[in-house]
Amino acid sequence: MPAAEASAEARVRILGIDPGSTVTGFGVLEQAGARVRHVAHGTVRHPRHASLAERLATLQAALVELIATHRPDVAVVERVFVAASPRAALVLGHARGVALAAVGAAGLPLHEYAPSQIKLAVTGSGAADKRQVQAMVQRLLALAAPPPFDAADALAAALYHGHAGPLAAVLARVAPRARGRRATTRGPRFVVRRK
Repeated sequence: MPAAEASAEARVRILGIDPGSTVTGFGVLEQAGARVRHVAHGTVRHPRHASLAERLATLQAALVELIATHRPDVAVVERVFVAASPRAALVLGHARGVALAAVGAAGLPLHEYAPSQIKLAVTGSGAADKRQVQAMVQRLLALAAPPPFDAADALAAALYHGHAGPLAAVLARVAPRARGRRATTRGPRFVVRRK
C-alpha cells in the first residue's frame, strides 16, 4: 500500500461541541498521527425571543447539517458542570441533550471530558478563563483571528481528545495504583506540529 494511502487511512476528524443555552460553539479538527489541522469552527446562535422548543429545534437542525457537511469520525462534548442557577442548568441540559441526540443519531462515538481537564491540557491551568483558552487555541492552531469563545471551547475539547484523551483514559486506570506516591498537579500536555 502506498504511503499516501496509509496516511489517509490514519486521518481522524474530531467534532468538538460546546453546548449553550443561547450560543453553541463547534470546532472541527483533522488529526493524522501527531499532526492536527484546523478544518472549521463557528457558533450556532439560537433565536433570542423564540421559545425553548424553537431554539432546540434550530440547534438540532444546525448540528445535523454540520455533521453531514464535515463528516466527523468522533464527537467530543464537555461533561456537565454545576451552573449558577437551577434554571440555567436545566436549559443548558436541554441544549446538551440535543447535541448528544444529534451525535447519537449520526452513529458517532461520543467522548466526554471535564472542563478542567481540557483547560489544564490546553493552557496549563484547570482554572483558565475563556480568554486564556481562546488565546491558546488560536496559537496552537495558528488561526489568523481568535475564534469566538464558544468555538474556542469546542476546539479545545477536540484538541484535548486528539492528543490527551486516549492518554487520560490510561492515566485514569493507572491513578489508583499510584496512590501514596507524590501527587502531581500537571495534566497531559501536547504540542501541535505543523508542516
